[in-house]
Amino acid sequence: MSENKPPIVPGASRGADAPPNPLDIVPEKMPFDVPYGPPISLERAQAAINAAVAEAKNRDWKMNVAVVDSGGNLVAFQRMDGSQLASIQIAQDKARVAAVFRRETRAFEDGIQLKNFNYLITFGVISSRGGIPLVDQGKIIGAIGCSGGTGSQDEAVARAGAATIE
Repeated sequence: MSENKPPIVPGASRGADAPPNPLDIVPEKMPFDVPYGPPISLERAQAAINAAVAEAKNRDWKMNVAVVDSGGNLVAFQRMDGSQLASIQIAQDKARVAAVFRRETRAFEDGIQLKNFNYLITFGVISSRGGIPLVDQGKIIGAIGCSGGTGSQDEAVARAGAATIE
């Protein structure tokens, strides 16, 4: 025979031994509130890709690197010889997600892996490191996405590309 328990209501007391629900926290400011700027130029997108590819070559990693504009549209892409074919689309998706959601894709990885926010999967996001917004003068002009290695390798290469904008 099952015991009837009252439903859990957000903000309501959960008992002394229950951890607080992190979704009940109300931030003072809007998180990730970086405004969109004009789209990145092809020249700057290619410079970011060149820096990322140089970092990957320096470490002997084979990567796919994509740069999108502030609206998430592909501007430039490079597939290094021998890189994983499945990572072509993943690199583009990481860049798109970083641009349109205005945050690094690592935030989604952390949300799912560390905080069990599994509902994030329903948003059509890629929850793996390697997507980083490109911010110029406080505005998102695009994003870079890298794929082909581990998440930490993808992120290191993306950071090298993003550094050309900062």
